[in-house]
Parts: sequence; structure tokens; C-alpha cells
Amino acid sequence: MIVDERMVTYIHSLEKPEDPIIEQIEQEALETFVPIIRKETQSFLKVLLLIKKPVRVLEVGTAIGYSAILMSHYLPEDGRITTIEKYEKRIPIARENFSRAAVADRITLLEGDALDIMKSLEGPFDFIFMDAAKGQYIHYLPEAIRLLAPEGVLMSDNVLQDGDVIESRFAVERRNRTIHSRMREYLYELKHNEQLQTSILPLGDGVALSVRKK
Repeated sequence: MIVDERMVTYIHSLEKPEDPIIEQIEQEALETFVPIIRKETQSFLKVLLLIKKPVRVLEVGTAIGYSAILMSHYLPEDGRITTIEKYEKRIPIARENFSRAAVADRITLLEGDALDIMKSLEGPFDFIFMDAAKGQYIHYLPEAIRLLAPEGVLMSDNVLQDGDVIESRFAVERRNRTIHSRMREYLYELKHNEQLQTSILPLGDGVALSVRKK
């Protein structure tokens, strides 16, 4: 927990209910232990989309489709989402959820390795939401920058790893050290890449918000 738990609980208590289908899919995700975007990060994402008004959105990491459905409710009428997922068991669930939420016509799900698919895509995208395997973010970044429109926004979720990112690699469990070092490398690159302006926020499990410079 990056922010005081009581504060997070209070912020959650202020949220208004979402569309019933979205609420139902969220509950199903919690019951089946599928990680989804945290409440406070959802709120930030919705405001960001309403400000940016992106027409072309790329999501890296569909899971069961929760975030894509949520985003689709906050896009302009002509807004469309392309989302990428590799885990075969979750793909049919995501497709079913898109149909249940009546947004299948606005979301294109591409199946396979995210990096391979990103290399095959043509930009520009106005908004990219990165929420896939954390250890792969650094590998996705060059393609994300290539695909991002000038003044486009890259939002990377779960970048502070419940605070572990600030620890020495020797304080992190051995099995998590590769992800730990790659995430630190990713954050450094976001802050020092000449094409990006980035702010790292202690929101949810950590959010990095990057804008591609003109």
C-alpha cells in the first residue's frame, strides 16, 4: 500500500456506482482473483479520458476486458479501442464481456504476444494504456512511443509495485528481482527519454503518465 489505507478507503467511499454491467464484471473479477484497475486509478483514468477525448486508444493487456469496457464509456462517440491479450483462457471471457456490455463494435481484441502485435500496428494512437506483464514494459516502450501521436498520452499502471520499487534489489524476493530491476529501468527511461514528458504518481499501485512531445 503506497497511500494510507484509511485515506484510500475514504476516497473509495465517495465514488458513484458505475453502469450495472461494469459493476457486475468487476465483482466477477474480484471473485475469480483476476487483477483489475484499482478504484482510485479508475477515477483518474475516466477524468483523463474526458480531458483528452482520444479517438484511437491502444490497451496493452486486456485480461477479462474490464478496463477496455470502462474506457469505452468515456470516449467520444467515434472513439475506438484496440486491445491486446496473450492469455488464451481470458480471451473468450473478454469477448463475452464486450458483448454483455454492448461495446463489441467499439473494441477490437487482438490475440497474441503484445510486442509482436505492437510491431505490426500502425499509429498514431491518441492514448495508450499499459497494463500488462510489468517486466515487459521496458520492452514495449519503443513501440509505444512509435505508435503514440504527438501530444498523445501513455498511461502505465502498477509501476510502483506496492512500494517495492524503492527497495534495494537484495530486499526484494529473489523471484521478483527481474521485474523489480526492469521496472526501475522503465521508470528511469520514461523520465529521461527526450520524446516524453512524464509524471510518476503514487496513485493505486503507481501510475506513470507520459506525454509525447511535439
